[in-house]
Amino acid sequence: MPPTHSHEAYQEWLHNRLCVLIENQDFEAAKALLVPVQPADVADAIETLPDKAQAIAFRLLAKDQAVEVYEHLQPRVQYSLIEDFKQPDVQSVVDSMSPDDRARLFDELPAKVARQIVQQLTPAERSATALLLGYKPGTAGRIMTPEYISLKEGQTVQQALEKIRREAQQAETIAYLYVTDTDRQLTGLLSLRELVMAPSDQVIGALMIRNVVFAHTDTDQEEVARLIQRYDFVALPIVDSEQRLVGIVTIDDVLDVLEQETTEDIYALGGVQSGGDSYFQSNLFTVARKRVAWLMVLLVTNTMTTAVITSQEAVLEQVIALAAFIPLLIDAGGNVGAQSSTVVIRGLSTEETHMKRALWVIWREAMAGIILGLMLGTVVFVWATILQGDMLVALAVGISLFAISAIASLAGSALPYVFNSFGLDPALMSAPFITTAVDVLGVLIYLNVARIILQL
Repeated sequence: MPPTHSHEAYQEWLHNRLCVLIENQDFEAAKALLVPVQPADVADAIETLPDKAQAIAFRLLAKDQAVEVYEHLQPRVQYSLIEDFKQPDVQSVVDSMSPDDRARLFDELPAKVARQIVQQLTPAERSATALLLGYKPGTAGRIMTPEYISLKEGQTVQQALEKIRREAQQAETIAYLYVTDTDRQLTGLLSLRELVMAPSDQVIGALMIRNVVFAHTDTDQEEVARLIQRYDFVALPIVDSEQRLVGIVTIDDVLDVLEQETTEDIYALGGVQSGGDSYFQSNLFTVARKRVAWLMVLLVTNTMTTAVITSQEAVLEQVIALAAFIPLLIDAGGNVGAQSSTVVIRGLSTEETHMKRALWVIWREAMAGIILGLMLGTVVFVWATILQGDMLVALAVGISLFAISAIASLAGSALPYVFNSFGLDPALMSAPFITTAVDVLGVLIYLNVARIILQL
């Protein structure tokens, strides 16, 4: 019996049990094991199997279950399975996928493979997929699905319910029903709840909401996610430039978008290139390639710190104790700057702040940096006095830390706004970049303050 005390334990049990059954070639038992399991859990179990066993386990699934499981698999595994499948198998699974999931799959596949699969689709599915692939990646048009139910204002509730019964199987969701005119322009919507509670002879035009929140096909996917989150929608209608309803974006697609965008921001904050498969599914050479670009930039930038220290060798030679505090100062400054940039980048991403409030936010962070500088500077002055027994050196360290903290906080809050004003992703102003910039300024400030105080 599977364990019930945690999801992780259940996944481990499912993986181990599936491995044993496939190794013993007990395929009937393996098939029976997977039947009651949720598609997402089956996908996780398959992904942890050896490559050869992945294809075997997937072939054990019934067609309907296979389609749902396939949509949850990582792109790397999807591609691997496609290479193992014979052409009829590919057509059966991919043709049954929802258009938005199919478009997402094709984005991850090599162009040659994607073209081969497209040719195998039925004319209707080929047309639906081509429609989505025609829109720019990262937009509402690319992640929407054309599988929705539309009604007319003149239809009665009874007629609408009959249409829903006929088309519900093909629709992505029936929670919302969209009303269009003869030109397919969006004129209103109503929920299924409102429909089933209304009299059967009531016309749709008298029930629907005419002030509809929607997005255009070229709307950024992050904005679509924010609209769905703001209004607590299950789905959002998408219209073209002529206000014609062409698809909907559902909440499950939005969750994927939010995960993708959050991953990109976190990677950018860490100075890592994002995109593609899961980072933990990538090989070591891919991991190194995604990290080396930023590290090379930071390496070159850090040489400026070396140049500053070299130019101040005379100061360090006269007071060797100054060198002991350089790591403390630059690390503290980098941490303060990273905190400020993280707050601002988060605010820009969630629209809690915007360019009109930039000066206020920067002033606020600058004041926070001054307060932090006073607190940290006082503490480090006392500690340096105890450690070195030289109050002048300790005073130079304390004043420098105060100045570095204020400047780091100012830079950390201002630079993301600068990036944003140029239309660049604020997350590119990552913590490692700010830390490196503050390193250079911190050493320059520290050694010059020491020169003045110690009269060197």
